[in-house]
Amino acid sequence: MYDLVLRSRRTCLPTGEQPAAVAVHNGRIAAVAAHGADLPAHTDTDLGEVALLPGLVDTHVHVNEPGRTEWEGFATATAAAAAGGVTTIIDMPLNSLPPTVDVAALNVKRQAAQGSCFVDVGFWGGAIPGKLHELPALHAEGVFGFKCFTVDSGVPEFPPLSWPEIDQALRQLSTLDALLIVHAEDSEELAAAPTATGRRYADFLASRPSSVENTAVAHLAALAAGANARAHVLHLSSAEALSIVAEAKAAGVRLTAETCPHYLTLTAETVPEGATEFKCCPPIREAANQDLLWQGLADGTLDCVVSDHSPSTPAEKFKGDGDFGIAWGGVSSLQLGLPVLWTAARARGVPLSQVVDWMSARPAALAGLTRKGRIAVGCDADLLAFAADERFTVSPGELRHRHPITPYAGRELTGVVRRTWLRGNTIGARPHGALLRRDGG
Repeated sequence: MYDLVLRSRRTCLPTGEQPAAVAVHNGRIAAVAAHGADLPAHTDTDLGEVALLPGLVDTHVHVNEPGRTEWEGFATATAAAAAGGVTTIIDMPLNSLPPTVDVAALNVKRQAAQGSCFVDVGFWGGAIPGKLHELPALHAEGVFGFKCFTVDSGVPEFPPLSWPEIDQALRQLSTLDALLIVHAEDSEELAAAPTATGRRYADFLASRPSSVENTAVAHLAALAAGANARAHVLHLSSAEALSIVAEAKAAGVRLTAETCPHYLTLTAETVPEGATEFKCCPPIREAANQDLLWQGLADGTLDCVVSDHSPSTPAEKFKGDGDFGIAWGGVSSLQLGLPVLWTAARARGVPLSQVVDWMSARPAALAGLTRKGRIAVGCDADLLAFAADERFTVSPGELRHRHPITPYAGRELTGVVRRTWLRGNTIGARPHGALLRRDGG
């Protein structure tokens, strides 16, 4: 007798979308069978034409707790994740106080998260100057890899690494087969660009030209090749850097790259004057650049799509009355990532199963989450019911993250998350998410 059977005419399996029945026992997927298969269960639910998807995996989330809980926190971030069909997040090491740069800070963060999470949560470690000797101990404690910056992070307690320090980190991590994830913008190129100031988005975009990313990605690819180390480019927005990533992959460099929903759906040409809810770093670029990012996803140069959920207080986000030079940079889209991306994807003829692969299976693979991101026997029964043809208009008041600021306000989207299950249990009013370790514990 199974605990739960879910049936859908639109089940997104690793082989594509098809009618199927998914049986759950003890929190894991125990069987995947034909839609009408006889599968005795305590609960048997037929979703009809509502799609059944694996829970999304978001490996790029800034929760900010402890220390900056006025910006965000585990309860609010994971509630937003669950509402958006995201069943696993991995929290970034910065914006919290202390940053996750040693085992003591990791333990503080785990204590803050305990009992507050509506979805499963793992943690990245941080790599900053003077703390690289802490990486092996953090690795042993189960972080999923290590994040560093090559430019100012925006918070003083998480300074950037120089390129020689990144080389040192990569060589150290190669002995552990650990992943270095990199905010890749080049400080010299950035210093040579015009200073960001004022309410015009075009001026902000000019302050972070594509060359800032391109140069950094090329540096990172070369260092990863020399160290035979795993490196990952975070939130790639410059389509000009795609050829660098593709050439490195073809040469056998262990380099991967991600992009984000806002780079795939928002364009520089349409950002209103003073609308700092659109500000992020690297920036949202032009429509022609966006088309090339979609091509990079289609050909496999880009590996996955994750949110880079980076919230702040309204005072920080709108600092300077619309001055892009001083407002906080970050787009908060944990709850909206799936419908945002699906709305754009279906307009481009991209099937739902491909969107699921980019947002579930591939981020899970990046982080080594072998039981996440797929509807397959043995995987955790993290699932969502998705009304893929239903439309809605984004209302900030319905968003669950702490400060419902969004560049998508008023936008009509397609695809509504009807229900989300974590290890076979409906996510409801009481949190039951687990804290994850890289080794599966």
